[in-house]
Order: sequence, then structure tokens, then C-alpha cells
Amino acid sequence: MNATTAEQASAPVTEDALRSVLLAGERPSRPGPVLTSLTFGWRALLKIKHVPEQLVDVTMFPIMFPIMFTLMFTYLFGGALAGSTQEYLQFLLPGILVQANVMITMNTGITLNTDIQKGVFDRFRSLPVWRPSPLVGALLGDVMRYSIGSAIVITLGLVLGFRPEGGAVGVVLSVALLLVFSFCLSWLWTMLSLILRTPNSVAGVSMMVMFPLTFVSNIFVDPKTMPGWMQVVVEVNPISHLATVVRGLMDGSVPAGEIGWVLVSSVLLVAVFGPITMVLYRNKK
Repeated sequence: MNATTAEQASAPVTEDALRSVLLAGERPSRPGPVLTSLTFGWRALLKIKHVPEQLVDVTMFPIMFPIMFTLMFTYLFGGALAGSTQEYLQFLLPGILVQANVMITMNTGITLNTDIQKGVFDRFRSLPVWRPSPLVGALLGDVMRYSIGSAIVITLGLVLGFRPEGGAVGVVLSVALLLVFSFCLSWLWTMLSLILRTPNSVAGVSMMVMFPLTFVSNIFVDPKTMPGWMQVVVEVNPISHLATVVRGLMDGSVPAGEIGWVLVSSVLLVAVFGPITMVLYRNKK
């Protein structure tokens, strides 16, 4: 370093000099909501890449439920419930697909609560981006988890002898609708992650909500055999409508009315829990 360079380095920086440096180039435009949401979604996928243990929730639920419930219900109760184990498998597997995926959605709240406890979201809220983008991005990243879970369940079903009469088109459409509903349901767990203090609390409350919703439904049996008051509960359960749609699409029929109910339920989930989540997120301390 020569004398001239040393003098320049030690010279005080004037406001005009600093301003000229900052204004030397064209200021980049502010990123839009879609771009920032996709960026945070990519972050969620990178977390899975660098912490593969996070995929445990994807594999545990889709494998545990099909193996335990599908095998147990099909080969222990299938003959009594449907006349044959093969016929019952055709009825049961679409319901198991629904149950496994809606259970996986609970991981969204647990992951977000962990980030909050670590202070990551305090940094996100200070960024000049669309305010909901960290939350929307995290939910978009979890769609990959639901896709993996669906693939595992369907593959296991095919191995056991499940044959969807709706073919590949019916399977793809049913999974697509299931992903939409799962994304919307995740807003509930996102809200809980901002209310409860620990990830274990989020997991416990989520299980208390999901187990009644999934078991008091038409996933395992036809509600016609249930008591009248129970049939009313099952018929208003959105999980029952979702299972009916998935079952119908895989069987080759298109239950338009049921599809409408599922879409309305999805919109209501976002309309109710989305604004509440954003208020909690904005006021989170």
C-alpha cells in the first residue's frame, strides 16, 4: 500500500461521496408477492435438503397409516364390512390417502413455530417484501411433502392390489384436489404456531383436532351403518366430503357437488384462518 492509497483509506467519507456510490447503479425493483413467496418456498425445500431428518414426518405418517390401518382393517375387518378384503381395499385406500395427507399438514405449524422460537421470523418481518410471503412460501414448500406422501400411499395400494377404475387421470385429479385442500388446511396450523409457545404444544393440539376429524368420517366405513346423530356429524365433516371426492375420482366418477363442497371448504379455511394468522404474525413479539 503506497502513501496515496493510505491517505485515501484514512480520509473521512463525506455524505456526497457516499450518496454518489449508492446512486451509481440503477436501483433494482422491489420483488413482487409471487417471486418472494416462491423464494421462501425454495427455502423450505432447501431445509429438507440440508436437514433430511425433516422427511421423517413424510415417511412415518404415509407408511404407518397404510401398513397399520390398511392391513389391519382390510384383512381383519374387510370381509365383514364389505364382503371381501379386495372390495374393501378399493373403498379404504382413497380414505387412507386423505387421512395420511391431512395428518402431514400438522408439520407446517410445528416447523413455523420452531423458526419463530429461533428468531428467524423476526428477520423475515424486517425484510422489504410482501408481508405474507414467508408464511405462503413455507406452505408452498410443504406441498412437496404432501406429494411425496401421496406417492407412497398410492404405490403401497397398487402393491396390495388396489386398482383405480378412473385410471391415471382420476388418480392425478384426486391428488391435485387433495393438495389444494391440504394447503388451505395448513393455515389452521400456521395460526396455532403463532399462538402456542412450543413446537410440542402445536403438535399436541393439532393431534387433538385431527384425530376426531379423520376418525369421525367416512374414511373407514360407510356412514349409513352409524346412528342417526353420528351420520349428521359425519356428513358435515369436510374430511368426509374430501374422502368422497377422492374415492369418486379414483372410481371413475366425477362427484361435482362434492367437489364444490371441498372447494368451498378450502376457500373458507383460508378466508377464516388466513387473516387471523396475518394479524397474529404482524403483532408477534
